[in-house]
Parts: sequence; structure tokens; C-alpha cells
Amino acid sequence: MTDVAQRSTSRSSRLGIRATPAQEAILKRAAEARHKSLTEFILDSACSAAEQTLLDQRLFVVPTAQYEALLKMLDRPARANPGLKRLFSKKAPWEKR
Repeated sequence: MTDVAQRSTSRSSRLGIRATPAQEAILKRAAEARHKSLTEFILDSACSAAEQTLLDQRLFVVPTAQYEALLKMLDRPARANPGLKRLFSKKAPWEKR
């Protein structure tokens, strides 16, 4: 369950949705499978989808100075990293057999 969905102790807003009979039936079946009320199931599912949508945003707007600083960092030549080299020289745990 998501953090937003868990903060439901003082629900003060009412959301209304309309669904076809087929949509309602599948939502009820899924809610029963999760041992939740229809409202809990819909809210949890909607909040999870909303959070994922927000996390998946690929456009980030930043001030010009921050963007230019990022470009400078990306343009710098790579530095040797002994720890990383050592890590990649080892076999993965699933390859050891």
C-alpha cells in the first residue's frame, strides 16, 4: 500500500466515479481477492498509479545555471575508479557455480 493511500484516517473528500457493470464486477472481484473493500481497493490502486505516473515523468525543469552545471559534469572526462573496476572484475553470485 502506498503512503498516500495509508493516510486515510480522516477522509474528508468524496470522489464519484461511473463504471460499466463489467468494470464494477472486475473491480469487486479484485477487491475481494485482496480482502479489501471496493473503496479501499480503488483508492489504493489509483494512488499507486498516480505515484508511478509522477515518478515516471521524464521532463525536469531546472534553472539555467543548474542545467549548465550538469552539462559541465557530463562533459568531464571519466576518472579511474579502482573500486568500480574491482567490482566489475568479479563474477556475479549466480555465475559462481
